[in-house]
Amino acid sequence: MATTYDVSASRQTFAPVRLGLSLLANYRAALRERHERRQLRARLSDLSDMALHDIGISRGEIDYVAANRDVDPRGVQSAR
Repeated sequence: MATTYDVSASRQTFAPVRLGLSLLANYRAALRERHERRQLRARLSDLSDMALHDIGISRGEIDYVAANRDVDPRGVQSAR
């Protein structure tokens, strides 16, 4: 008894699985990013006004800094 498999059919079967896994990975990354933003916001909120001044931000900029971690609110470019 010979059994044959159609390879083209299996590619079509795996495409929705890959899409589902990709969506789950994107969702997990978004949750992780949200969690990190919330942690950063909480840590910055716990600092005194003097400590915030030392790192160059004001209390009113905490939400902006937490949401835009890659952007320096002072406009200083890092020397990478």
